[in-house]
Amino acid sequence: QVQLVESGGGLVQAGGSLRLSCAASGRTFSSYAMGWFRQAPGKEREFVAAITWSGGNTYYADSAKGRFTISRDNAKNTVDLQMNSLKPEDTAVYYCATTGSVRRLWEKGRYDYWGQGTQVTVSS
Repeated sequence: QVQLVESGGGLVQAGGSLRLSCAASGRTFSSYAMGWFRQAPGKEREFVAAITWSGGNTYYADSAKGRFTISRDNAKNTVDLQMNSLKPEDTAVYYCATTGSVRRLWEKGRYDYWGQGTQVTVSS
């Protein structure tokens, strides 16, 4: 049974930073790509960032480029999302997910396991 548990969400002022973490179990973590997605109220879940199994390649949504950094620690089975210069429009529930795919990691349909999400609220 694959489990993904996110943590690190909270309330922060615009311009502030948060670091999200996702702990994975039940799968050979180092063999799978990982992604972060988010969903704001009334909107579809959207891609934020992804990282390949080795960590050698990362991908970002345009909205995240230059502000967010995804990283992974295969020894600890964790993937993190460092978010800087946060904006009110970053407010959403953030989800981590895992996939066996090696291509098009920005497509949410390629992910087969999801965490329960962690709320990020950015106040103006």
